Amino acid sequence: MTLKFQFAGAVSGLALLVAATAAQAEVLFWSTQAKPVEEAQAVREQVLDGAGEVDYQPNDAGPWLTRLNAELKAGSGSIGLLGALHGDFSAMSTDDLVDLDELGLGAQSDTFNNLAQLGTDAKQYIPWMQASYIMAANTKALEHLPEGADINTLTYDQLIAWATNVKEATGSAKFGFPAGPKGLKHRFFQGYLYPSYTDGVVRTFASDKAVTAWEKMKELWAVTNPGSTNFSFLQEQLLNEDVWIAFDHTSRLAAAFNERPDDFVAFPAPAGPEGRGFMPVIAGIAIPRTAPDMEASKALIAHLMNPETQVATLRATNFFPVVDVALPDDLPPSVKAAGNAVAIMSASPDANPGLLPAGLGNKGGDFNRVFVDTFERIVLAGQPIERVLDDQKKTLVRIMNETGAPCWAPDAPSEGACPVE
Repeated sequence: MTLKFQFAGAVSGLALLVAATAAQAEVLFWSTQAKPVEEAQAVREQVLDGAGEVDYQPNDAGPWLTRLNAELKAGSGSIGLLGALHGDFSAMSTDDLVDLDELGLGAQSDTFNNLAQLGTDAKQYIPWMQASYIMAANTKALEHLPEGADINTLTYDQLIAWATNVKEATGSAKFGFPAGPKGLKHRFFQGYLYPSYTDGVVRTFASDKAVTAWEKMKELWAVTNPGSTNFSFLQEQLLNEDVWIAFDHTSRLAAAFNERPDDFVAFPAPAGPEGRGFMPVIAGIAIPRTAPDMEASKALIAHLMNPETQVATLRATNFFPVVDVALPDDLPPSVKAAGNAVAIMSASPDANPGLLPAGLGNKGGDFNRVFVDTFERIVLAGQPIERVLDDQKKTLVRIMNETGAPCWAPDAPSEGACPVE
């Protein structure tokens, strides 16, 4: 079985030259990713094999930033390449990163490539690898798709119609939603529902478009398995067939695909009036302005973006490629299924990513609680939508002002704390 990831970033002549030139000095690869011992070792032995002299050093975000800032302040340092999430780079000054357009490298997704510009006219980092949340369904559900619907381009209205058809045919609601105590429901609202209906998350929290979004969520909940308030890992309900259609993180659906790969299909999240909202976890690679050997750093980037290296990265980290690559047959079925869905979703022309919250510090849990409480009050308790949004808006305003966190996509950029309009 061969799955193709489209490659939007063609390798330029300069990048080919860089890739063909062995690094002249050891490159310190300073990363916030692949920190567990086993993953870090796999990166060193598999991902960086053939890359020349590289010292891969993963760290938590705090120490990572402390050393980087010290080198930037000093005007010189030993860090040659940075590996981090989009949110880490977006918090940096673009003056501290080297423009990378000349490499001719990028992701399959124009959306990712645009994000990597960090508001400038050139890539400040190169998208490196990705993870996300997806949809999954039992093949038994496919015959109940609404007429003309394609699971790879579903809308929320079509998803609701599909779940309704299944409920009518089986006598029970078989859409599954991770609304349990350990479920990732808040990520659905922040990265999927709100971007799809409001083209924002913070600014648009209490908008008229948000009212429509919650009305749509109530429609979906009407055809959702009521046991979803206890569901946290939807793979379990897919396997016991309490659920035929589900939303969850790729890792929380894996067991279903690995145990019964022929019984399930994976596909992108649905789209709303403002596009196909989805929450990508984007990791990128960048060169700080104080890198001691620019050519060696660029050569390492070219190596990491090589299709074969991207497959090795998938094996080492469980993050999916961002470039054109055929996934080998010996990968677990869950990786193949999820990889295809993630690739289609991130490259879709209506993609509208809702990024992970950034800049909230220890208020991240409070931020998530706002969306969980809103869901519980509107959908579970049936309270008036406008009243709940106006009430929860006060809490959200306080969190944003206390943290001073600027807006992140899809909200429009802000100077200072992201406003709740």
